[in-house]
Amino acid sequence: MAIHVRPIRAGQRIRVLVVDDSVVIRRLVCHVLEEDPDVEVVGVAANGSIALQRIPQVNPDVITLDIEMPEMDGLQMLRRVRHEYPSVRVVMFSTLTERGAAATLEALTLAADDYVTKASNAGSLDVSLGSLRGELLPKIRQFFAFPTQPRASAPKATAFAPAVRPRARALGIAISTGGPAALGELIPRFPPDFPLPIFVVQHMPPLFTRLLAERLDATSKLRVVESAGGERPQPGAVYVAPGDFHLKLAATAGVIETRLEQTPAENSCRPSADVLFQSMADVYGGAVIAAVLTGMGRDGARGAERLKAAGAQVLAQDEASSVVWGMPGAVVEAGVADEVVPLNEIASAIRRRL
Repeated sequence: MAIHVRPIRAGQRIRVLVVDDSVVIRRLVCHVLEEDPDVEVVGVAANGSIALQRIPQVNPDVITLDIEMPEMDGLQMLRRVRHEYPSVRVVMFSTLTERGAAATLEALTLAADDYVTKASNAGSLDVSLGSLRGELLPKIRQFFAFPTQPRASAPKATAFAPAVRPRARALGIAISTGGPAALGELIPRFPPDFPLPIFVVQHMPPLFTRLLAERLDATSKLRVVESAGGERPQPGAVYVAPGDFHLKLAATAGVIETRLEQTPAENSCRPSADVLFQSMADVYGGAVIAAVLTGMGRDGARGAERLKAAGAQVLAQDEASSVVWGMPGAVVEAGVADEVVPLNEIASAIRRRL
């Protein structure tokens, strides 16, 4: 489900309902949110049952929602919110544990809009507050356009002079906010004899990317793995960049292999789509199809420009089907998109271009 970025009029604020069974977490979240003059905390609740009663009273734009709570947990509440209040944005709180990651992926599949991770044993109040400021506030603000923030123009495919393109040898996918649900729709659409290796950068932390790969592997006809580095790419295999590592491709004596690196983050991301795309340009030249899908920020735009200059084909997801039209919008703005496509047509658009 996609919800367009909502304009905020002068004098308006983003209304947030904070739902968490921990008094300490509620206070920390409220403290950070109330520091932002564009955000207003309109209510708090200790569990899903109480929160559902509060929603019609406080009319929130955004709900921050803990997953593990008594009486009615976050997943149960999310199902109700999506059915009864489909326009309300939901940002989940997750722990960096196997259980927390699995529950978060389930929430994102149920159309939670985004998530933040709780810092375990952060060590100090300042660290906890800094983590919330750096992660939660941008993920709330990404869904809204403020008066001083220019809105992107409507997506249009850029017209390019006809050229003889090399036959595609690889597919690269860049994706972030809204990614797990979008990948869950896209990857199963590829047939078992899909002729290209697929490389995916999804902005997620360690553990989450492994569970995402396992979930996609179970629901698609292709083999999906979290890359371990050193793989020789095979047609019909999907390699997901692991959290906290850049995924790159390298060729030695004509043999192409995956590489994992912990070089500095790019676009505040590790893994970064720019890193992947630029390495694909180095290895495959223009024999690449790149798809930049829903996500916050501009990661993938520079790499797509590099691929385009080499002769590659670039697709961007359209705004209407994106949870956030940041990454694909940046590609369209840069003028390198051959085609702007709804999510449900991307697989067929890729197959047409083979």
